[in-house]
Amino acid sequence: MKKGKRPAGKILMVLVIAFFYLPILYMIVFSFNESRSLTGFTGFSLRWYERMLESRTMREALYTTFSIALVATFVSTVVGTVSAIGLSKSRKVIRNIMEQVDNLPMMNPEIVTAIGFMLLFITFRVEKGYLTMLLAHIAFCIPYVILSVMPKIRSLDPNLADAAMDLGATPWQAMTKVIIPQITPGIVAGALIAFTMSVDDFIISYFAAGGGVKNLSMVVYTMSKRINPSINAASTLMVVIITIVLILVNVLPKRKASGEIKKRKVFIPAAMAFAAVAVLAVFLRAGSNSGTGPFEGQTLHIYTWGEYTGENIVSDFEEETGAKVILETFDSNEQMYIKVANGESFDILVPSDYMIQRLISEGYLQKLDQAQLSGLDNLAGSVKNLPYDPGNQYSVPYFWGTVGIVYDKTKVDIEDLEREGFNIFLDEKYRGDIYLYDSERDSFMMALKALGYSMNTENMEEIQEAFEWLTQCVRTMDPEIVTDEIIDNMVQGRKALGLIYSGDATYVMSENENMGYYLPETGTNIWSDAMVIPANAENPDLAHVFINFACDYDGAYDNSSFVGYTAANEEVMEVLSGEGGEFEGINAYIPRTDNDMDEVFEYNENTRKVISNLWSRIKIAASNAN
Repeated sequence: MKKGKRPAGKILMVLVIAFFYLPILYMIVFSFNESRSLTGFTGFSLRWYERMLESRTMREALYTTFSIALVATFVSTVVGTVSAIGLSKSRKVIRNIMEQVDNLPMMNPEIVTAIGFMLLFITFRVEKGYLTMLLAHIAFCIPYVILSVMPKIRSLDPNLADAAMDLGATPWQAMTKVIIPQITPGIVAGALIAFTMSVDDFIISYFAAGGGVKNLSMVVYTMSKRINPSINAASTLMVVIITIVLILVNVLPKRKASGEIKKRKVFIPAAMAFAAVAVLAVFLRAGSNSGTGPFEGQTLHIYTWGEYTGENIVSDFEEETGAKVILETFDSNEQMYIKVANGESFDILVPSDYMIQRLISEGYLQKLDQAQLSGLDNLAGSVKNLPYDPGNQYSVPYFWGTVGIVYDKTKVDIEDLEREGFNIFLDEKYRGDIYLYDSERDSFMMALKALGYSMNTENMEEIQEAFEWLTQCVRTMDPEIVTDEIIDNMVQGRKALGLIYSGDATYVMSENENMGYYLPETGTNIWSDAMVIPANAENPDLAHVFINFACDYDGAYDNSSFVGYTAANEEVMEVLSGEGGEFEGINAYIPRTDNDMDEVFEYNENTRKVISNLWSRIKIAASNAN
C-alpha cells in the first residue's frame, strides 16, 4: 500500500511545484517578448529590459526597494536578535506577554497595520516619504526576526552565558562570542525573511510612503493599469536577485566543512549577497540625478493617472530646467479629489472634465496666468473652450477622446452595430461574448444613449430606465465586467465586443488588424483630461513651465505615442494619425467632432450618488447571474 501511494504523492508534489513556479516561468519568458502582448509570444527581444533601465521611475523604484530592504534588514536583524536574547533572560510572565505582542503584527491583516502606520504619521504630523516607509519596514520586519531567532535560543543550554562569564568573559563577549555563533542560522534565516518581506511589501509601503517615493511593488501596481511588459522585466530581475541571494547563502558554504565551521561561515555568503544588492542599489541611484538649469533646486509635484506620461518627458523636463519632478499617480478622479480636499499640496493635477468643473466650483483651483502660457495655440480647437472651463481659464487639455465599442470584425457584423448601436449589448446573438467596463459613468452613458437620452440627464425616471437597461444586460447577456484587462483580452480576440476608451482601442487596433472601433450615431462621451494648478500649489511658476513643455510638439508626441491616447496638440495628432504615423488608419485615435449627440460630462452631485448606488446594485446582479 505504501509503495502504491508513492506515485500519487510524487504527482501531487509536481503539481504543487508547478502551481508555484509555472507563473514565474511564464513571466520570465514574456519578459523577452518582442511585442507588448502579455499572452502571445511574438519573438525574442531585450527591449523591455532596455526600457526598464532607461526609465528613471523604474530605476528610482528599484533603488528605493533595495536600499530600504537592506537598511530595514540590518536594523531589524540587530534589534530582533538583541530583543530575542533579552527576552530569553526575562521572567516567564514578561516573556509570554512580549511573545504575544510580537505575534500580533504577523497575525493582523496587513491592511490594518498599514492604516495604523498611516494614522500614526498623520497624528504626529510626520511628512510621509522615504523615512516613513523605512521606519514602517523596520517595524514590521522585527517580529519575523524574533520569531526566527527564539527557537535557536531555546535550544541552547541556559547556563552557557553564565559559564562563559565564569571563565572571564564580559557580558558583551559572552553574547558576541558564545551566544551569537550558536544562533547564527536563526539570525541569517530571520535576516532573509526580513529582506524578502521588505522587497515584497506593497500594502504597508502604499500607506506609509508619500512625496513621490515608490518601491517596485507600487510601481508595478501602477504599471499594471495598462499593458507595460517592463513589469515582467523588473519582476524577472527581482527573481534573479533573490535567487542569487539564496544560492550564496545556502550553496557556497563548503559541504565538507564541519558543522561548527558551517555556522561561522554562513555569515560570509550572506554578507556577499547583501553587498551585491547594495552595489546594485548604488548603481541604480547613480542614474537618477536631475540636470542643471534655471530651476535647479526646485521641485515640481505632479498628481496624475497611472501610466499616463511618456517615457522621456519627465527626464527631458528635468534635464532642461534642472528641477526635480515628483510624480504621484491616482486610480480615479475621486481618489484624487480626496487628497486635494484634505489639503495635500501638488503643483499640477490632471483630472477629467467633470472633476475639473467640481474643483473650480469648490475653489480648489487657481486661474492660470495666461501671460506665462505659450502652448494654447498648439492645441486643437475642438478640445479648447469646453463647457466645464470656458476660455481655458483654469485648465490646459492633456489627452482627449471618446468612449465606444471595440469589436472583432470576424465575429461582429458591422450592420448589427449600425442598426443597434449600444443596444448591441442586449443582442443575444453575442451572449457571453461581451465586456462591460467597470465605470458607473461610462456604463450609464451607454445605457442612456441607447435609450435616446442625454448622459447628463437629471430626470430620475430616465436614470431608472438606464438602470433597468443595464440590469437586463447583466442578467441576460452574461457579460464580463472588466477594467484595463479588456485591452490585452481584445488584442487576443477573446470576446466579440466591449465598451472601451478610444485610447485603449487605438492600441488594440494597432496590435490586431481584425479589431475595429465603432461610435453609435446616438452619441457618446467626448472626454478630456487637462492640466490644472491647485490653489495651494507651492510652485505655480514651474507648473506653468511644465504645462508649456507638455503642450509643445516633443512633449505631446512622447506622451501620445507611448500612451496611445489622443494628443491635444493638433500637429502631433495629425502626424501620428497621418501617412507613416504610428496610428495611421486607426479611426479610434481621432475623436469624432461632427455629431451633435456627443456630449461632455457635467458634474452633478445628486445624480452622481444615485448612479453610484445603482451601479453597485448592477454589479451585485451580475455576480448573482454568474
